Amino acid sequence: MPEEILINFTPQEARVALIDRNQLQEIYIERNNRQGILGNIYKGRVSRLAPGMQAAFIDVGLERSAFLHSSDMLEYIKQSASIDPTEFDICHFLKPGQEILVQVYKDTLGTKGARLTTQFGIPSRYLVLTPGLYEINVSQKITSHAERERLQGLLKPNEIGGYIFRTVAEGVSIEEITTDKIFLDTLWLELMQNAKQTKPGQLLYHELPIELRVLRDFASPDVKKIMIDDKATAEKMQEFAIRYIPHLAKCIEYYLDKGAIFDLYAVEDEIQRSLDRRVHLKSGGHIVIDQTEAMTTIDINTGSYLGKTNSEQTVFQTNLEAVYAIARQVRLRNLGGIIIIDFIDMVDSVNRRQLLKALMDVVAKDTARVEISELSSLGLVQMTRKRTRESLEHILCDPCPTCQKRGSIKSIQTICYEIFREIKRLTAIYTWPGFTVNASQEVISYIQNEEANAIAELAALISKPIKLKIESSYGREQHSVLPLG
Repeated sequence: MPEEILINFTPQEARVALIDRNQLQEIYIERNNRQGILGNIYKGRVSRLAPGMQAAFIDVGLERSAFLHSSDMLEYIKQSASIDPTEFDICHFLKPGQEILVQVYKDTLGTKGARLTTQFGIPSRYLVLTPGLYEINVSQKITSHAERERLQGLLKPNEIGGYIFRTVAEGVSIEEITTDKIFLDTLWLELMQNAKQTKPGQLLYHELPIELRVLRDFASPDVKKIMIDDKATAEKMQEFAIRYIPHLAKCIEYYLDKGAIFDLYAVEDEIQRSLDRRVHLKSGGHIVIDQTEAMTTIDINTGSYLGKTNSEQTVFQTNLEAVYAIARQVRLRNLGGIIIIDFIDMVDSVNRRQLLKALMDVVAKDTARVEISELSSLGLVQMTRKRTRESLEHILCDPCPTCQKRGSIKSIQTICYEIFREIKRLTAIYTWPGFTVNASQEVISYIQNEEANAIAELAALISKPIKLKIESSYGREQHSVLPLG
């Protein structure tokens, strides 16, 4: 869990940085024109069945039909213990045109539509309500046997369903747990009542906005400070904390300093570096990260590191240093799916076991579910990480047309927002009469057409004129902000 949380909020996007030991660990970005739908509940309509895939395509009012596999249906989960899963036929439960309540558990990823489930999970601060599943479960990250028994004894399933105790429930009183339970039960009953009047293709339940999800999901007792650079957002978070998480209210601060909030702990620099293929290690070695459509590969190299003893020890130290860098980069870049790690070959079996144990220990802190295979004779480890949202590269970058989409460059929207933030940063530092933005033709055209209102609002906010100038020699990612002359 983070020690500090920084939130950079603008009308176009919200960015959340989780800081631990004075270093960026995770970054979450949500843009107004591309808001995530993870956790949303919709009243959908079955548009077509795919019996060969044991799946259905559901119209929930989004641009693309969403995907529901039989293994994600509550009926399948209930019957899988008593029947052979291969005998489960989705056609026995769904028909084209049928109305159905569904929840998004995987956001739209690239060209893929959202992934749905009928096994609902409604989270609060300490609990997750699981309607239809009459079990009491405890987060696996709570390792104390006594505490797990205590928590399981606090609640019993009711007519709605069961509950999962979240990690932050450890040590929490029965009074606070009961308050959460009542809130979730009431919310679910209201949803079911509203569902009767809701038409297919409409949203029934909207997940919290990112700034409030931060308080619910990441603000543990370890958090010392939560800073936001937007006053209205800070007040909104204060109100939410006072109502639901009172002890966190004192940690929330409106950031008033002149410098940009993400200049703290060099967050902007870290984000830029997280888009690079190569990550340098302190020893002189490096790792190379390549994302493909099917998987992500990570290669470790000793680079300039020569070591102080024998070659086996040099390789082991480089691999061990790479383990910690990989775990951080996987979280920071939000890499998901299959991840293949190519460690440098080691002969010593003791070193191989220690390396695998170190990797398992460090990824155990990841909030996403991670599974790791054995270290193969070739030095390969296959790791799978649950993918629920797009990677940082997919959010910030577009496929590069110059290199026939083998790599990527920053999207015009990302560059545009970088320019806006640079103008605000320079406004706080210098008393310039105005600003001249020099950028490529496509960037200037995008600002003038797609972000015309945003640039006008920014000029009004800083009470200074902003001149846009095309620099024909600049590539897409090149730009400069200079005093108006």
